[in-house]
This record gives sequence, structure tokens and C-alpha cells, in this order.
Amino acid sequence: MIEHPSRHCSVELQALPSRIGQVRRIVSAQLRYWRLDPLIDRAALGVTELLTNVHRHAQPDKNCTVEIELQLDRLMVSVRDHDPRLPVVEDGTDVAPMATCGRGLAMVAAVSESWGVRPHDDGKVVWFTLPAKAAAPKAARPARRTAEPASHRIVGAEPVTAGASPPVHTAVAAAAPAPAHAVAGVPATAHAPARSAVAS
Repeated sequence: MIEHPSRHCSVELQALPSRIGQVRRIVSAQLRYWRLDPLIDRAALGVTELLTNVHRHAQPDKNCTVEIELQLDRLMVSVRDHDPRLPVVEDGTDVAPMATCGRGLAMVAAVSESWGVRPHDDGKVVWFTLPAKAAAPKAARPARRTAEPASHRIVGAEPVTAGASPPVHTAVAAAAPAPAHAVAGVPATAHAPARSAVAS
């Protein structure tokens, strides 16, 4: 189950290796939505370490909830499980130098601003924070409308009966070019009837 209001995201899962990667992607996507891209690597690393701890040590099950919350000046990340035992901070000396997980809370402490653990119902919550400025979710920008150049405007032609004045389109009258057949001093409608070239 995934819930993500504007400043809060919650994911319930079993802390299995296949699901940990999915949660990393969810956390990364949520931080991009909040425009907190600089925090993605540290938040994803911290979540990975906490979920790995649940996978390795939590009893009686591996069910847990990951929550990220955007507060005024920090990002709060927490993992809640059903094991009331408090975690132990290891120095990480028995972990390979290039390993992407397995350093536990020592790594969480290294990448975070602060961290801690607190009892919760029949289990515990392990959390850490990262400094962040509150960012509003991206809003769609209204489309900009630009006026067409006067020379590209098309005025619909209307039939003109003999002796009637042509319609005047006031919106474009000043900008529309003169008709190609207009002659200086002669109105556009003052056309003489066509004469035959053959004398009658």
C-alpha cells in the first residue's frame, strides 16, 4: 500500500531484497516531485540500510512501514517494524569497503543530520533527518497565448451584393492589407461590368 499526500509518503511492505529496490525508487521519485533532488542519494542510502536491518534482524516478521515527511526545514525518514528490540550500532569494520549496504546505523548516522529510535506499539521506529527547504509540488503553468502577426490573419470573405457596402471588420481593418485589385482613389466595390472585346 502506498499513500502520498502533498508532504507525506508512506509505503507498507515486507523487507525483502526484491522490495527494497522498489522502495528506493519510490523514495527517489517522491523527492524529485518535491524538488529535493540533492537529497535523493542520502535518503535512498539511509532507507536501504534501515530496511536491510529489518530484513536481517526483525522478528517475528519482516513487515514494516517506510514514511518520508517534508517538514519546514528538514526531511524526516523513518522505518517502523514489529520488533521491540533496539538496534545496535556497529562500526562496520567487517563490511566490504565498496558494499552498498550492511553498515547499518553507522552509515545512517554518517549521511544524516540526526537519527534516533523510539518505541511504537508492539515494535519500534528508527528515523533520520536530512536538512531541506520546504518545496511546493510542481504546478502546471498555464499555456501562453501569443497574438498572430496582422499579416497572417485571415478574414472570412462575405458576398457583397450590387450597390451594397462591404462589411467592415473593425478588429483587423487597420492591420489588413489593401486588396490586390484596389486602385488609389477607387473603392474596392466600384468595378465596372466586364466589357466584351468584340464589338456588338
